[in-house]
Amino acid sequence: MTTDRRASWLKGVLDLLVLASLTEGENYGYEIAKSLAESGLGQIKGGTLYPVLNRLEEAGLVAAEFRVTERGPGRRYYRLTEQGRRTLAEQGDLWVAFDRSVRSVLAKGGIQ
Repeated sequence: MTTDRRASWLKGVLDLLVLASLTEGENYGYEIAKSLAESGLGQIKGGTLYPVLNRLEEAGLVAAEFRVTERGPGRRYYRLTEQGRRTLAEQGDLWVAFDRSVRSVLAKGGIQ
């Protein structure tokens, strides 16, 4: 039986993907999840995304602001901090190097 490991892979890189999704400007959780899903990553549920956002906020990588809306519930908007930008650059470079290594090993196995 083959196991689909995409959820495990995503969990390992979701912090980085959330930071990258905020480079275009501030956003709220639902729209972040929607953007990631549209990128081909599949549906990311709130129970997965919001702990990541909280962890990033506690680490000072994102800043959050709650805003009341005229209609519907208020939303918590997240934006990338300077520390978040530096972390994204550093960790992004590490991820790209890791990706290259994985691709190299897979190519030896005949997988392009």
